[in-house]
Amino acid sequence: MDIPRKSASRKRRVKRILYALTAIIVLAVITVGVSRLKPAIPSVEDGTTWKGEVKRGPMTRQVRGLGTLVPEEIRYVPAISQGRIEKRLVQPGATVSKETLLFELSNPEVQQAALDAESQFRGAEANLSTLKVQLEKLVLDQRATLAQVTSDYKKAQMQFEVNTSLGKQGLKPDLEVRLSEITAADADSRVKLETQRLAATANENKARLAAEEEKVRQLKDAVALRRQQVAQLQVRAGINGVVQTIEVQVGQQVTPGFNLARVANPLKLKAELKISETQTKDIQIGQPVSVDTRNGIIPGKVIRIDPSVQNGTRTVDAELLGELPKGAVADLSVDGTIQLEKLEDILYVGRPVHGQENSTVGLFKLEEGGKTAVRVQVKLGRSAINTIEVLDGLKEGDRVILSDTSAWDNADQIRLN
Repeated sequence: MDIPRKSASRKRRVKRILYALTAIIVLAVITVGVSRLKPAIPSVEDGTTWKGEVKRGPMTRQVRGLGTLVPEEIRYVPAISQGRIEKRLVQPGATVSKETLLFELSNPEVQQAALDAESQFRGAEANLSTLKVQLEKLVLDQRATLAQVTSDYKKAQMQFEVNTSLGKQGLKPDLEVRLSEITAADADSRVKLETQRLAATANENKARLAAEEEKVRQLKDAVALRRQQVAQLQVRAGINGVVQTIEVQVGQQVTPGFNLARVANPLKLKAELKISETQTKDIQIGQPVSVDTRNGIIPGKVIRIDPSVQNGTRTVDAELLGELPKGAVADLSVDGTIQLEKLEDILYVGRPVHGQENSTVGLFKLEEGGKTAVRVQVKLGRSAINTIEVLDGLKEGDRVILSDTSAWDNADQIRLN
């Protein structure tokens, strides 16, 4: 009977352990080696990329925005008086002057009130004329009375003087002389009294006339107001221009302040541009603007910047300084470019898709030969519409990919096929 030897069994066990250790070591070496392998360089179709070259020189900073042409002079024609639209005499698009009649309104109450006011005014004028005659008669009567008492006073004074002279000669008794003196004094008092009465009558007449004249003046103003209300039933354009809209129909009842039409001057237009709120921080009043109407470019300047933000934009008004091209009308869509400043002798490149001013971005710079590109960190400065300043990371003559490279954010190098 064969008995297995312990040495042979031990050898087989050692051999298996050695094989296992060898396999583990080989697997570890392979894993480490694979982990240290660099990933394959991604390939990109060269024709699908947009490239730009870093240049040195002047760069004009600009911002651009869409907008419309709007009239500088617009008048919303309101109804001044309540009434009913009887006639509409113009249509939208009609050229009008400030005296052109747009609508005829009717309002019997306003017309009747005007007639009543004129009647009251004529009655007050007649009463004033009558009062003037009456007061003049009172003054004349008072003057006649004053003249009579003055005459009586002079006679009494003369009689007193005669009696005094005769009394000194003994031809008149003292009693008669004293009686003539009293008569003269009494006549003098009546003259003074009637003089005061004439002055009081004149003052009273003046006050009564002033009160009646004020009443007439008030009624005259009322007549003017009523006539103006009647005249306002004839609605006129108010300015020279073109009728843009008509808001009412014949037969419609309108109230004071109701908007009837809109008239604008087509020869005085401005551009209202919508600029992204992030690009308006450097816009200032007076900066030059170029307004493209698709039928010509008009020079202008910034005249107003809206202080509020709406839907991510701010409105910038530009005055048009050049002659309007044909077809330039209100509400025409335009493209406006505002020149912020001109920078001299700087490095600049075409604006990358995701490149914002005063930021640092990763761009792929083409290596020599143009078949590969490596990622570099580029510090950007001030921007224009299509270009942006390069502060660090690139030098003049470098070529970079400006199109969207977000698909290769994890790659430091790409190959161009």
